[in-house]
Amino acid sequence: MVQDPNTRAIGLAQGGTIAHSTEASGKAWGLLASLPATYPEWLGDRSFAEVHRVRFPYVAGAMANGIASTRLVIAMARGGCLGFFGSAGLSPARVEASIAELNAELGSAENGGAAWGANLIHSPNEPALENAVVDLYLRHGVRRVSAAAYMALTPAIVRYAYAGIRRGPDGRVSRPNHVFAKISRPETARHFLEPAPAKILDALVASGGLSAAEAELARGLPVAEDITVESDSGGHTDNRPLAALFPTIARLRDDIVAQRRYPRPIRVGAAGGLGTPASVAAAFGLGAAYVVTGSVNQGAVESGLHAEGKRMLAQAGIADVTMAPAADMFEQGVEVQVLGRGTMFAARARKLYELYRTAGAWESISAADQQRVERDLLKQPFAEAWASTKAFWAQRDPAQNQQAEADPKHKLALVFRSYLGRSSRWAIDGDPTRQLDYQIWCGPAMGAFNAWAQGSLLEAPESRSAVQIAHNFLEGATAITRASQLRSFGVPIPAAAFDFRPRRIA
Repeated sequence: MVQDPNTRAIGLAQGGTIAHSTEASGKAWGLLASLPATYPEWLGDRSFAEVHRVRFPYVAGAMANGIASTRLVIAMARGGCLGFFGSAGLSPARVEASIAELNAELGSAENGGAAWGANLIHSPNEPALENAVVDLYLRHGVRRVSAAAYMALTPAIVRYAYAGIRRGPDGRVSRPNHVFAKISRPETARHFLEPAPAKILDALVASGGLSAAEAELARGLPVAEDITVESDSGGHTDNRPLAALFPTIARLRDDIVAQRRYPRPIRVGAAGGLGTPASVAAAFGLGAAYVVTGSVNQGAVESGLHAEGKRMLAQAGIADVTMAPAADMFEQGVEVQVLGRGTMFAARARKLYELYRTAGAWESISAADQQRVERDLLKQPFAEAWASTKAFWAQRDPAQNQQAEADPKHKLALVFRSYLGRSSRWAIDGDPTRQLDYQIWCGPAMGAFNAWAQGSLLEAPESRSAVQIAHNFLEGATAITRASQLRSFGVPIPAAAFDFRPRRIA
């Protein structure tokens, strides 16, 4: 029901009538129009909920280093949504323990447990690690992965995508594993929308990664059936606007589906910049099959970020974000979007990349810059920093040390990457001696959320439940969608009907 602008304007997602009354005149309500009820469950593609066994077309993204914690994933599953564990940056042992916890709490997929997933990040500098994570996922029955930072397909993601596929007695192909490909460019989307290249499939068959039967079925199926269009967001991002990017990818999907005649639907979801019900409604209005939130969940009570980091996020405005070099693709010059307010990480990280790009070795850096890096960033002599870095890689990937001993520039990169990598850990642990170096991934959606939540139950960081955020976004998006429908039918809708404020939703 939407009241007249002269009264209190209220937009409700459910209910079938639009009435008109003026309190001052004391006139009775008069029926203007009627419309069937609209529900949050209906905002996205119905096949999303059916395939992934969730109530709502809503996903909590996989924030790395366990920021998207097991606690967050469990809460989202019990709230009718899909959550991805942030396994990127964690050791295989930590990832395996987290998988065991999720299976214990939510049940395994084979036993009809609640749906959940985990991150699979492209690791161009560590292909062995990427393969090890896929081994873990296949061994423990992780049926959904959020594939992130892929610029091209790797054998690891292809193996995961097609492992276990088979044709049933009815002729239909069953795919036990689901890839959510997070992309921001058409050329990257095409990799996942098309079947995997024959060269990769043949190599996997030769190595035993796939059976001949699996590879044969794979030649007619896309790598991913859920494509997440990531616009301006926290972490790895191309800063693209959703309104321009989403239709481009959706059209590419339509063209490839028509050409390939796939028997199964490919869903396109939206991520990035989703910090209010209005932005979520806009994403669904573009045709998104589902939405993915990130930055706002990082500030939720269930996230793995320390309370101090959450406090810093709660003070952010939409302009308090900036770009900084990424730890995992430092040498390639790839950047991530991070919180700029209250931390000097971005400026310091950019300085390290500038030094790496122009210097062939530590010894070729000026004495003044060496002193500044050792004093303010490394907080120890370069030789000691290299010793600890070398010990780390001796356990994780000894080949990195071998390359560093032969190439001084690679040694420089590894030491500088150690600062970038640990900076996110300092924020997660809440190290008070390193607050100026906190790396907190954050997009402008965080500032929009803070402005929307001001004065409500979601204003204080300790009150920000990820499920309450999700349900408010969904309920609000439904109310706004309904108001838009009514306005499109010529009903005079007050502006306040599009202003959904936070409330406690059961």
